[in-house]
Amino acid sequence: MSVKVYYDILSHPSRAVLLFCRANKKFIPFTPNPIALRKFEQQTEEYAQINPMKKVPAIVDGNFKLTESVAILKYLSDKYNVPDHWYPKDLERRAKVDEYMGWQHINTRMNCAKVFVYEVLLPKATGSEMDPGKLSTAVGEMEETLTNLENIFLKDKPYLCGNDISIADLLGVCEVEQVSGTGRDISVAHPRLGAWVQRVRQQLNPDFDEIHSLIYKLRDRNRPKYAKL
Repeated sequence: MSVKVYYDILSHPSRAVLLFCRANKKFIPFTPNPIALRKFEQQTEEYAQINPMKKVPAIVDGNFKLTESVAILKYLSDKYNVPDHWYPKDLERRAKVDEYMGWQHINTRMNCAKVFVYEVLLPKATGSEMDPGKLSTAVGEMEETLTNLENIFLKDKPYLCGNDISIADLLGVCEVEQVSGTGRDISVAHPRLGAWVQRVRQQLNPDFDEIHSLIYKLRDRNRPKYAKL
């Protein structure tokens, strides 16, 4: 039986789940079911039966329904016996993956998404630029988060939680790449972080570039704003 995966590639947690399924397609039988947020497809009563919160991602595995990207990644890792490096069975190694996933909600995820919302989504929705003061504060919070990623999580190892890729890296890289949709290049001020993004990207390509195609279109459209920065 195939796992139904509901997602929108504009959503960074959706991209993490889809990347994981693509990377483990030998182990996880899945069927992608795109939900167009821009068309408010998540607001339908039909989708509310899958996720009452009307958000993405979500999965349906037989009669079992599950929401929230972290819960989904843990569930798929355990049920489908994917390679151990994704979510290690060793207690201490697994705890380090859980550590990042616990930290990221109000750090990487929130602070990277906020800059994207302020610079891309809100201007498109309202027709006016974001208040410079609010944007400056959001960028400062994001920069603090990116510095912590670089100087703490990536201080002495190639991936966020050790010497091999894990589900923490999928969440983290999709959160960081959301910022590129604004036209900003985070690797300029954070070269170690940029090298990690490329390391994960190369390991997961061609799926990585395909799943980030919309973000990269936004990046190329918005990049001229920062060409001289």
